[in-house]
Amino acid sequence: MLAVMTRWLDPNEQRTWRSFLAASRALMDTLDRELQRDAGMPHAYYEILVRLSEAPARRLRMSELADASGSSRSRLSHAVARLEAAGWVRREDCPTDRRGQIALLTDEGFAALAAAAPGHVEGVRRHLFDALRPAQVDQLRRISEALTERLSRP
Repeated sequence: MLAVMTRWLDPNEQRTWRSFLAASRALMDTLDRELQRDAGMPHAYYEILVRLSEAPARRLRMSELADASGSSRSRLSHAVARLEAAGWVRREDCPTDRRGQIALLTDEGFAALAAAAPGHVEGVRRHLFDALRPAQVDQLRRISEALTERLSRP
């Protein structure tokens, strides 16, 4: 049996990891609370509406929407059911695949997104970008791109 040597984090890496976790959680929790308070929707629903608003004809296959929003298919289905109940999204059968469904952003959903967007963007600016110098914003983008590329490899 081959022994695996654990590469423990050194004190600087541990401090960096914990800071990254704390900052990520705090930012997402704050943005989620603000969206709930100001627009009556969680950040996950906002993300779904954004993805649909950017799609051609404001519609995406449910599987594509799950992938784009970083959600499991079952979690997405539950969220879309809630958005349907609000009148913000409608599901349609996929014309090319009888098993597939398409999520469509309704005019009411687009209006809800348009109403929520200014406050959300202001929150992102206030809580993230205003805390950083321009060079740090560039560093954060490059770091995030490197992590995304590495984590999206098969």
